Amino acid sequence: MDSVRKGEDSEEVEIDLGDSSDPEEFENEEEPQTLWKAQPSLEEEENIHTSTLVEISDTKPLITARDPRGINDCLKVTFEDVIAEPVSVRSGDRVWIWSHALFEVCRVWIYRVLSVLLAIPMSVLSGLLFAIINCFHIWMVSPCVQCVLIGTRWLQSFWSIMLQILVAPLLTSAGKCCGGLSVHLAKE
Repeated sequence: MDSVRKGEDSEEVEIDLGDSSDPEEFENEEEPQTLWKAQPSLEEEENIHTSTLVEISDTKPLITARDPRGINDCLKVTFEDVIAEPVSVRSGDRVWIWSHALFEVCRVWIYRVLSVLLAIPMSVLSGLLFAIINCFHIWMVSPCVQCVLIGTRWLQSFWSIMLQILVAPLLTSAGKCCGGLSVHLAKE
């Protein structure tokens, strides 16, 4: 077995594992260059920002566009959609401003609190449910359907032949007979 010997064509690489948060190290305010990460070329950098795989990924959560497919467009509710005063009946300006502010604050913070309490358990349950459904479909339903389709190829061929021999001529002749009929509507 060939083994790599020390001292033969070996290149020594220095890796700095120091803390990057030390302010005294970077006085000219340049970012440290990591030796283990290659810098992308100009083309790669453009492709990174324009690639749909990076923008919509199954493994990386989307922070800016959280509803990219517009599933919850019906939930875009504002204060004016819920509370509206007609011109004839108006409350004071301060009441309207405070109502608007409290509505927005309550809507945002109650949603945040409920999402903290419910998002993680619902995500786990949804992931578990979809994993079970996918596993069941991939390993049970699809093979059974394929077995049935393979076993009934002769029936599919037989049914196709019977339709072509018996039903197609009857429907073709009925279509030709009814094709000569026309309906004229006249007002009396």
